Parts: sequence; C-alpha cells; structure tokens
Amino acid sequence: MAHSTADLKRLMRATIKLALFTAISHLLAQSPPPSPDRPWHSSDERQIMAGARSLHPAELQIDSERVYSLAELIDLAEAHNPETRVAWEGARAQAAAVGIARSELFPAVTAVALAGVDRDEAGFGSRFFRQTIPAFQLSLNLNYTIFDSGARRGRINAESARLLASNFGFNDVHRQLINYVSQAYYRLLNAAGQEEAAGASLVNAQAVQQAAEERLRNGLATLPDVLEARSATAQAQYNLQAILGAEEIARGNLATALGMPAATRIRVQPLGEVPTPESLSDTVEEALRRALEQRPDLQAQAAQVRLVQAEGQQARAAFYPSLSVSAGPSAQSLYILQQNLPWGHTADLTGGVTLSLNWTLFDGGARRSRLAETEAHIREAQARVGVAHDQIEDQVWTAYSNLNTAFRQREAAAALMTAAAQSYSAALESYNYGVRNLLDVTNAQRVLAQARSADIQARTQVLAALADLAFRTGDAIQANARRTHP
Repeated sequence: MAHSTADLKRLMRATIKLALFTAISHLLAQSPPPSPDRPWHSSDERQIMAGARSLHPAELQIDSERVYSLAELIDLAEAHNPETRVAWEGARAQAAAVGIARSELFPAVTAVALAGVDRDEAGFGSRFFRQTIPAFQLSLNLNYTIFDSGARRGRINAESARLLASNFGFNDVHRQLINYVSQAYYRLLNAAGQEEAAGASLVNAQAVQQAAEERLRNGLATLPDVLEARSATAQAQYNLQAILGAEEIARGNLATALGMPAATRIRVQPLGEVPTPESLSDTVEEALRRALEQRPDLQAQAAQVRLVQAEGQQARAAFYPSLSVSAGPSAQSLYILQQNLPWGHTADLTGGVTLSLNWTLFDGGARRSRLAETEAHIREAQARVGVAHDQIEDQVWTAYSNLNTAFRQREAAAALMTAAAQSYSAALESYNYGVRNLLDVTNAQRVLAQARSADIQARTQVLAALADLAFRTGDAIQANARRTHP
C-alpha cells in the first residue's frame, strides 16, 4: 500500500511538472525574441505556415500538350490570380457598407421578451407573508430619425462614392494584371526566339570552325585561325546557355502571373505565329481621348471628389438641428401568489413616445473648422484629378511614341538581318575559296548573330509596345479587347 502511495505521489509530481513546462513553453512562445543577435524560432512557425498553406487556393491544372494563346492565358490569370479575388472581395465589402449607410433611412425596431419571478417576505403588522410575483413582459423599441438636415444622405453618398472607387480599383487590378501577363508572355516569346537565334548562331560558328579545321588539315589555314574559330564557337555556346537561363526565368514569371507555381510548364505560341500589325491606325489624339474616358485609375480619382463632397454635405448638416422619435410599447402580464391569500393577475399595455430635438448652438468653431477642412479636401481632390489627367496624357504619348519607334526599328532590324545573312554567306564562301581570311568570316558571323538577336527583339518589342499602349489607354479591359489584342 505504501508503494502504491509513493507511485501516486511521483505521478502527481510528474503531472504538475509537465503542466508547468507546457504553460511556461506557451508563454515563452508568445514572448518577443530573447536577443537581437539571432533569429527567433518557435513551434508557432509550423502552425502559422500550416494555416497559410490551407488558405492557398487549389492549384490550376494546365494541359501540358496544349499551346495557349495570350487571350487564353489572360482569361486564366483573371480567374485564378489572387489579386483579382482581393479586389473583388474589397468591392463586395464596400457594397455592404453602402447597405449599412442606407439602413439609417429606416426605423430600427428591437423586440425584448422578459420573464422573471420575484419572491420575498412581505411584512404585514407583526407577521411576514411570503409572496411570489411571476412577471412576463414583451417590449418593442422603435427609434427613428425624422429629420437630420441631410447628414444621413451625406453618409450614403460617401459610401456610394467609396463603392465606385472600389469598383474602379477592381477594374484597374484587371488592367494591371492583363499588362503583367502580356509583358511576361512577350518576354517569354523573346527569350524563346533568342534561343532559336542563338542556336542558329552556334550552328554557324561550328560550320566556320569545321571549315577552318578542314583547311588546316589541307595546309591552307594556320593554327591561330582554328583557335579563333573555336573561340567563336565557345562564345556562341556561352551566349546560348545565358539565353536558356533567361528563358527559364521568363517561364516562371508567366506561371506566377497566372497564379500558378513558377515551375509549371506552359506551352505558348511561337513568335512567328503571333499576328503583328504593320502599322497603327489610330492617331495619338484618339488614343488620348480613349485613355481619358476609360482609365479606371482616373475614374477612381473622380470618385474621390464625390466622396469628399459627400463629407462636406455631412459637415454642413451639423449646423442644423436633428429630430428623432422613440417609441416603446410593452405588454405586461403579472401574477401574485401570497401566502394564505388567493392569487391575483393583471395584464396591461404600457409604454411611451419621446420626441428628441438636438441642435448644437455653440461648439467653439469646431463645425466651421470641419467644414473648412472638408472644402479644402474637395479642392485637393479636384487638383489630384488634374494631376492624374496630365500623367495619363504623358503616359499615352510616351507609349504611342515608343510604338512608332518599335515599328521603325522592326523594319530596320529586318533589313539588317537580310544584309548580315548575305554578308556571312559571301564571307564564308570566299573563305572556302581562299579569298577572305578567317577574321572576316568570324566578324560576319558575329554581326549575323547580333542581327538575329536584334530582329527577334524588334519583333517582340512591337508586340510589347502594343500591349503597353492598350494598358495606358485602358483598351485592355474593354469588351472588345480580346478580339483586337495581339
């Protein structure tokens, strides 16, 4: 029996120690880092990250055999990128805030049901009698603001303006996401085209090296010529590897823009299959006009003017009285049970109505100062619209000029490509006949490689400039954007 008691005491001590250790560990886990010279770690890290993983949306499934166009990729991004969800939920929350503000136009009615029993000893003469009073009561409380000089309407207008700004912000998130996906798509097309060009340049360099080694074996070339050719081949191989790395980064950027893991493999259309206009039909004046009509960020700035005007409406309403009414009808049912006496009962309808007139007669100038503050904010918001107007015009002008430059550069790059290819072919043929030296051939091969790269860059630059102009004018989020988008 003594042995069992000792075991029980040891078990109780172990339990107490474990409880104390758990409590101390929990308290330490919630404490700040113990010192400034090392990172802080605790068990909460795993819990936090496990919770974060559970909030991550389901992974988008991509068909690895399908070749996706830009329009299809934009649709996927708009449906799965979490930024659109954030903006959408924010707009929905603001719509609910408008409903809350509108509810002030209606009376608030609450119902209260009470039931209770009061029991005590009531004195009568020299004796006490026990009495019990069960009570039942049902009350309705009604509160309604009859008149407030437009303060409620000002709050409704303010929340409605915030909803407009949220909706325009939602559109702007789509505009920026479309541009992000488009630019990532064109960077990938450029990287893939540069890979193809670098591969062709490597083939050319290997052909020059093979010709030099053949001439060396026949005694028609020197060892420095062969070494020069080998150096050119190594340089071409080095350039190819750098471009392959850039292509991997571009693929990861595009996958991330779609809301997918960066390692997702996405097949896209080759650069040669992407339609590219030869010129721009719109004038810069037309582009500027569309931008000032369509840009959601400018529309959001205009909504801010409405917001501060509604706040001014509320500030002016504070100078006038407000009238409200309160009514509280109640239905009561009371019983009384007294010792040695028969029980009694009563029921009645009670309540009251109150009218309340509130008018601030003096507040030390606070209302006047708030009104002056609001009027200054109105002028500030209007000035911000002017600033945004000027910035948008500058952005559209720059994008339009860049697009025209890209068109001209594409023509120049095509001419350069043709000339460089002819020069390389002539130099290689002349070298094989012993008319030109190897330095001429390697130089022509280097110029051809640069011309290939410039041609790919110029072609994708036109597409990227088109997407940037659509981004700056707001065309990307219009209903017909998918039909006209390259």
